[in-house]
Amino acid sequence: MVDESKNIELTEDDLENKSKGQLIKRAGQLRDRRNELNQMASERASKRDDLNAKTREKVDEAQEHREKRDELNEKVQEHKEQRNELNADANDLFDKVDRLKSDLELDEGKDLEELESEIEDLEFKQQTEVLSTDEERELIEKIEAKREEYAERKDKLDGSDELEDLRAEAEEVRSEASKHHQKVTELADKAQEHHNQMIEAYREADDIRDDADDMHDSFVEAQEAADRHHEDFVRVQKRLREMDKEEEQERKSARDKKKEEAKEEAEEIYQKFKEGETLETEDLMKLQKTGLL
Repeated sequence: MVDESKNIELTEDDLENKSKGQLIKRAGQLRDRRNELNQMASERASKRDDLNAKTREKVDEAQEHREKRDELNEKVQEHKEQRNELNADANDLFDKVDRLKSDLELDEGKDLEELESEIEDLEFKQQTEVLSTDEERELIEKIEAKREEYAERKDKLDGSDELEDLRAEAEEVRSEASKHHQKVTELADKAQEHHNQMIEAYREADDIRDDADDMHDSFVEAQEAADRHHEDFVRVQKRLREMDKEEEQERKSARDKKKEEAKEEAEEIYQKFKEGETLETEDLMKLQKTGLL
């Protein structure tokens, strides 16, 4: 803000009624205050320009983050598409695995690990528990039946190379899809970081721009005050020139009046001279001065 208490005021009454000396002093005050305000305006303009430059830097920074975010989002989309395609392929392969298992009747009953665990439990019971003859025979029959089921299922699996190949291929494709999903997550996190940095840079740019706008308003205030002081300074200078002209006119009028009076006096002396009166030296000098002798 401009300290208005330091401003110099000038009224029409000042111009009309102040003495020349007072106006010269007022002109000096107006000039000094004008120069001070111009310096203030210049400093504020410089600060405003610096702030505007910083605003542009922050906007450029935000734009860089925007571009990086968009590039990363494009890559995210690419990996998403590849992940989805691979997951679709893996689903197709697992469907084929299920169909093949159904054809081989492998989807019915228990898997090998489960059967093997049951056999071990039964054998452990046979070895550790005291059983009656009937109970032990029944247990042995169960163990034999489980072993036969295990051997039958194992034979089917061992004879199904196509199934294993399909399962391996499906798992490999699913693993590849997982890698793309991991890239989607990593790139999306980086894109979000750049998005957040972009938002922050734009926010800082807005804050700095507000400061620049405030500084511009402050510059305008100082510049307008300087211009007012300059205009008043010019008005005083104009009035001083008018007063100089008035004084010169007064001096000229005084000289003309004095000259006219001298001429009239000389004409009277000359008339006396023509009438034969004796003139004093001073009178002769007056005649010579006016060119009458």
